[in-house]
Amino acid sequence: MSFFRRDRRVPGRVTAQEAAARTGQGKAAEGGADAVLLDVREPHEWQAGHAPRAVHLPLSALAAGAGLPAGAQAGPIVVICRSGNRSRRAADLLAARGTEAVDVIGGMRDWAAAGLPVVDSRGGNGTVT
Repeated sequence: MSFFRRDRRVPGRVTAQEAAARTGQGKAAEGGADAVLLDVREPHEWQAGHAPRAVHLPLSALAAGAGLPAGAQAGPIVVICRSGNRSRRAADLLAARGTEAVDVIGGMRDWAAAGLPVVDSRGGNGTVT
């Protein structure tokens, strides 16, 4: 069963583990990856540490009307930030535009706490700031 709601105007919420499974990240990947992980944190946060294969678009740019990056246009979106507040707002914005989106409860903090991979801008071990 999909964790994306039938009514795209009302985004759902998922745990870090569910997000990882849905986006094909880390140990939680089970071959059912069909969504793109969109990180909406600011550039300095992204550079310090993000999920591998995530796509970056700061919430400020999304709120200003920026379109989704090419890597995030193909399917459903799982939105993540540091703690879950910005990703919730981003998921609401995307849903209002007709995009199928959910946000990650607890954001990158919960992602890292779950032992899921975090890389920095150079591909090394990253940290969540």
